[in-house]
Amino acid sequence: MTSYPGPALVWRWADSAEEVHALLRASDAHTAEQYGLRVPERRIDRSSQLVARRAVHVLCHGKTAVAMFTLTRQPPSSRHQDVFPLARAPMFLQRLAVHPDWSPRDATLGLRCVRRACETARAAGADVLRAETNPDLCRSLDLLTGLGFVPHGTVETDGWMRRVYLQRRLDR
Repeated sequence: MTSYPGPALVWRWADSAEEVHALLRASDAHTAEQYGLRVPERRIDRSSQLVARRAVHVLCHGKTAVAMFTLTRQPPSSRHQDVFPLARAPMFLQRLAVHPDWSPRDATLGLRCVRRACETARAAGADVLRAETNPDLCRSLDLLTGLGFVPHGTVETDGWMRRVYLQRRLDR
């Protein structure tokens, strides 16, 4: 287990759209640089909506958010209806982000986020957890598939953006 000077890492609901948005943008920029991709567009109004709905979970060291994920019952796009098999109560993992200053300090932060998302979704009555990622982000894809997420459909390309859709059953 990685140890940190000062306070332990703790989960909390996000209470600041600006904090969430800054973490997401820092993670996006770092990932884009690592993989030679474009930085995706992010909207602060979307971050504000998700924070207001208490959909954003942040892992904090003291008052500093070091990792985050969003968990919703609504799919991020209508495309999800065509890709996945029927489920009783799906939930959607979105906006998984780790602050680039913390990535080298603790390689388990992304893993912690996905595990927490699975636990939270299961406790909320979900039977499956769904996600999408760019398949070119091999570490993200390896993390999800290593934790039991299974690809559904084919890789889709929309301009420069590529997506693969994944699902994990929560009944095991």
